[in-house]
Amino acid sequence: MRRLGYLIALLASSTAWAGKADVLDAAPRCSATRVCTFTVTVRHADTGWDHYANAWEVLAPDGSVIATRVLAHPHVHEQPFTRTLEGVRIPDGIDTVRVRARDSVHGFGGAEVRVPLDALAR
Repeated sequence: MRRLGYLIALLASSTAWAGKADVLDAAPRCSATRVCTFTVTVRHADTGWDHYANAWEVLAPDGSVIATRVLAHPHVHEQPFTRTLEGVRIPDGIDTVRVRARDSVHGFGGAEVRVPLDALAR
């Protein structure tokens, strides 16, 4: 009987069902000096403070982090949601970045988006 109660509690837990945070879209707007504003749309089944999308990152092709946008609160009733990050300096030699999202339970691992930076001056 105790196992049945545990199973019911596990299945009822919203944390078990929210899954990983997915990046749906990422749109950079860049200057000739390689400084960009990224507008990123994330989807995650936020359940509240116990499980929510809490950040997204812009990554170089080698996986190094260029910039991080911390998400300060859950977006339970706003899904998907879009946020921006200004002042992202793109290092020379990078013409494509990857954007990924993180949630407070699973970390990174949801859908990512690769973004070409065609607008950057060479």
